[in-house]
Amino acid sequence: MKVKINRHAVKVLNQMIEKAEEGEMIRVYITENHGNHAHYDLKLDKKTEHDEVVQSDKDIPILLDTRDADFLDGVWIQYFHVPQPGFTIYNPSKEQHHH
Repeated sequence: MKVKINRHAVKVLNQMIEKAEEGEMIRVYITENHGNHAHYDLKLDKKTEHDEVVQSDKDIPILLDTRDADFLDGVWIQYFHVPQPGFTIYNPSKEQHHH
């Protein structure tokens, strides 16, 4: 599986990792699955039996659940400062829409 991260997200993710407990990593996960697209979030978490540790294009290891590989493979983590600070996570190979 593959994960891309923009340069602004690298800084914020590294800050999260610095505060992580031992064994915790960044996990990207699906919050809602609508059949042809999904909504994503991220958090600090520990590896479980169904996880794969994927080295992102910016050399940050990311936890992905292999059971959701169809939606997680190719996910792109971006961080923007405007209009409000926060992450945008999506998979460019899947249908996109905004709620």
